[in-house]
Amino acid sequence: MDIGKNIRIERIINRKSKRTIIIPMDHGLTMGTIKGLEILADMVDKVALGGANAVLMHSGMVGAGHRKHGKDIGLIIHLSGATNLAPDPNRKVLVCSVERALKMGADGVSIHINIGADDEPEMLQDAYKAVEASREWGVPLLAMMYPRGKKIKDENDPEVVNIAVRAGTELGADIVKTNYTGDIDSFKQIVDGVRHIPVIIAGGPKMDTIPELLLMVYDSIQAGGAGVAFGRNVFQSKDPAKLVRAISNIVHDNYTVEEVLREYKFD
Repeated sequence: MDIGKNIRIERIINRKSKRTIIIPMDHGLTMGTIKGLEILADMVDKVALGGANAVLMHSGMVGAGHRKHGKDIGLIIHLSGATNLAPDPNRKVLVCSVERALKMGADGVSIHINIGADDEPEMLQDAYKAVEASREWGVPLLAMMYPRGKKIKDENDPEVVNIAVRAGTELGADIVKTNYTGDIDSFKQIVDGVRHIPVIIAGGPKMDTIPELLLMVYDSIQAGGAGVAFGRNVFQSKDPAKLVRAISNIVHDNYTVEEVLREYKFD
């Protein structure tokens, strides 16, 4: 038993529900400063207050944004990235090491792999390096596995999501983040195929309505999902702390969408 990894994973996954709410805040490397992340420390405090289990960011922002003055929260440091100005933004490269992340106080690390991209082989090689180092140091590794590239016509297609999720588990990830397929049955088949690994869903671009977002959360949990990793849908909302509390009721307390909407009055 890896005691170090078990201790760290309990900082990012609820020990009772075995589920998690992670708020990625790594968008700055790709997109520059965007709404909601102008003052990172303030947003970290808001989602921590709402009950998020962890935030995810690049190493250079940890000193500016994590555990400054609010409630404690788990820290995942992202190891890979690319800017939107790159020749191919889908090509993610390693920009941080596991060792550096540990020195900065990380409870976990994450990598991003686009399955189906032109440079998928190189990203898989980077994943190998990250997995080896995370195992050596007893650090949980979250793999963001997205079907994305010229060959991918629909990034939510169960067939390609299945490949992405299975690839993440085959590589040795401790948690896999991917796109929701849009219905409970198809996502359940994918999750059931990798039962030993928590599978969480991405939020993607900001959705039109909060009920729509909450329904996706609820359906993914019914399918056996282990939680969410929502960025823009949370930190660009009117009240991030309130929204995280609502999501937490579904993820950790098994509320229905109707129960949450009755308790929280969203505009």
